[in-house]
Amino acid sequence: MEKVRALAHKVSNWGRWGTDDERGTVNFITPEGVRRGAACVKRGRVFSLGLTFGAEGPQIGQGGRVNPLHLMSAVAGAIGPDPDGFRYADDVIIMPLQCATQWDSLAHVHYGGLLYNGFPAATITPAGAARNAIDKVGNGIVARGVLLDLARDAGVDRLLPGHVITPDQLEAAERKQKVRADSGDVLLIRTGHLSVFKNDGDRVLYMRQMPGLGIGCVEWLHAREVAAVATDTSAVEVIPFEDPATPLPVHLLCIRDMGLTLGEMFDLDELAADCATDGVWEFFFSAPPLKVTGGVGSPLNPLAVK
Repeated sequence: MEKVRALAHKVSNWGRWGTDDERGTVNFITPEGVRRGAACVKRGRVFSLGLTFGAEGPQIGQGGRVNPLHLMSAVAGAIGPDPDGFRYADDVIIMPLQCATQWDSLAHVHYGGLLYNGFPAATITPAGAARNAIDKVGNGIVARGVLLDLARDAGVDRLLPGHVITPDQLEAAERKQKVRADSGDVLLIRTGHLSVFKNDGDRVLYMRQMPGLGIGCVEWLHAREVAAVATDTSAVEVIPFEDPATPLPVHLLCIRDMGLTLGEMFDLDELAADCATDGVWEFFFSAPPLKVTGGVGSPLNPLAVK
């Protein structure tokens, strides 16, 4: 934690948008940035970046996270006495908010008894998060999106678990793809690791070991002022951890100190294949969270439009 605390002073955005701010780096998305994203739409091609929410999802029960339970509350509900009249179907779903493609809210992790922007961690209760909850960004994460395909750039189907992504690798991908992540952009990073779940069917390996961002990327992300970062892994950062004594340091620094929204389990394969074909690695990106009052995460169906 000594390294985390030292870096925290360098990347902290506490107070940057006022003492009451609960949105963090999403504030970098300006109306001009939204228009810049919309200007990326040339062909009208839409890509869904979300996994399906169902019993066959990636969860293995770790930390209490399970795959969704979908139940029908009505199959042939009737309104009126006519046996051939109006009928309806209704359903319910029971699931953790972070069981598949999702955003972490800024209340998701903390240390030292404090959340992003100095709010007490005690504001999270069994009733939910009174501060930094996911509904605070309910007006959407809509911006220019940039995809860096690190697996393709490395000439492999997937980066190996434990592969530490560095700022040099991110910048090398930018140069190769002729694109740059700038202030207010949403940065998507493809490692290919999702194929461990999608193609191999190995939930355990997918969830427990993965390539990902190293702690060295935190200052780079802070300098670039990206609005959000998402990957095709379940943790964004590398596992096994660079320092076994300090679990998930990128989460701590990005969410708690920088106020950077993180997205996990994005399906980037189809989008990446299209980008490789037309050489265009930017697009209009839209991924508004559900406005769950007090929620510390939200399921998503993110869209990229080219």
